[in-house]
Amino acid sequence: MWWNNQRVGAVCAAVLCAVSASGAFAQPRAKPAPQNSAMRCPASEADCVPPSLRREFRGVWVASVSNIDWPSRKGLSTAEQQQELLVMLDRAAASGLNAVVFQVRPAGDALYASNLEPWSEYLTGKQGQAPDPLWDPLAFAVKESHARGLELHAWFNPYRAKHPSAKGPLAKSHMARRRPELVKSYGTHLWMDPGEPAVRAQTVKVVLDVVKRYDVDGVHLDDYFYPYKEKRANGSTEFPDNASYKRYQKKGGALDRDDWRRQNVDQLIEDLHAQVAKLKPWVKFGISPFGIWRPGNPETVVGFDAYTQLYADSRKWLREGWVDYFTPQLYWAIDKQGQRYPELLQWWVDQNVQQRHMWPGNYTSRVSTSASASAWRRDELVAQVRATREQPGSTGNVHFSARAFLDNPDSVATALAQQVYAERALIPASPWMGSEAPSAPTVGVDKGDGDDRLALTPTGKSVVRWWLVQTRTGATWQSQLVDGARRKVPLRELGGGSVIPAEVIAVTAIDRVGNASPTVAVRTP
Repeated sequence: MWWNNQRVGAVCAAVLCAVSASGAFAQPRAKPAPQNSAMRCPASEADCVPPSLRREFRGVWVASVSNIDWPSRKGLSTAEQQQELLVMLDRAAASGLNAVVFQVRPAGDALYASNLEPWSEYLTGKQGQAPDPLWDPLAFAVKESHARGLELHAWFNPYRAKHPSAKGPLAKSHMARRRPELVKSYGTHLWMDPGEPAVRAQTVKVVLDVVKRYDVDGVHLDDYFYPYKEKRANGSTEFPDNASYKRYQKKGGALDRDDWRRQNVDQLIEDLHAQVAKLKPWVKFGISPFGIWRPGNPETVVGFDAYTQLYADSRKWLREGWVDYFTPQLYWAIDKQGQRYPELLQWWVDQNVQQRHMWPGNYTSRVSTSASASAWRRDELVAQVRATREQPGSTGNVHFSARAFLDNPDSVATALAQQVYAERALIPASPWMGSEAPSAPTVGVDKGDGDDRLALTPTGKSVVRWWLVQTRTGATWQSQLVDGARRKVPLRELGGGSVIPAEVIAVTAIDRVGNASPTVAVRTP
């Protein structure tokens, strides 16, 4: 994924620009060919020092529920599904984004190969039916995202068992059929009872299974905990959890029902954060709750009370540090009376006493050229990204959803790419997950028969997630993230496809939590 041109002489952050004196020459190979032809390019020479990059999270949600984003409809062929996903990832990269939040469990189902839950109806048209020819969308998404310099976060809904857009029967392996006593009919949905310990155990097991088997960069939960209130057939809006609450009381539980419900959700959040960190300490755990904790917080804010309606004490999760990043859904305009975007963002930043990442969510899909009073124009989204940058303590945004970048209503994706995402960014480091910088890599150029290749060798103990490769041609620098698993990169892939060969190549190793090594720069032949 190539990034914009930048001029020589840009101010450079020390962590990215301390060019290593050691390791600049690749050691001669014992075998006769290829041979290294690169020469060390010292930091004392200004044209050897690449420009620094902004640290900013730029994510996009890819929603599978109701086929909102991907796949575009149920029952597409494997080739069609793959092609749609590739187009979506290409568009994300071309728009200046650097992360994809990919929904893999919309309703107790799976958009990946799972022994715990059935294949999703949104993929094949029939729950429990595997794709034919068989493929694994999550494994594919991880590989192709990393090939484009994008992080991949697996997005789970913790409690929903069936959405009204799913019309087919439930598979025998679905929890509502295996353990029907754990699942409640509520309004138009089926919902796993958060008060049942077995439900929490299932969600934790499902998430950890994905973390263990896939090279995901993050785990993500949305804003659905206890369901949004609906009228039931008997006219009641109460979630039907009498049985689980009475069992809690019989065991000596003394909390009233509302506090007990909040405690149930709290336990899931705390357990997930701890278990993910234990299994893979570099995998980020994030949540995107409703954007208002409680009306009156801050004082000017009115509206929905997620604390009492969804039993989501999201401020507590943030203050306790049970997240690595926090994405409150700030789906209101800059000047919206009672829910002003900048005021809500500042309030959330003030609650962030553990200094976790604050990456608010933005309702990018609301942009339209429609005359509707509820529609936004593209300038609103540009202004929201700028407001996020102006707020100390917030370092990124997540856009809902990928469809807005594909359809580009009112040229919103174009405006974001040109006005705020033209200069590309690295994802911020997470020092509480590890702060030791990787060692400087060994960098060389292997001469071949018309196929010279950049040779990249990690040193030290850190695992390289990305190679930040910056090339200078004339007075212009370009930047690319290369998957850290690669060791050889053909020079023809560098320079954004330029026919003029790069004169200097600077390489920085970025580890799995965002720490950067000293930069090693070499002159090409």
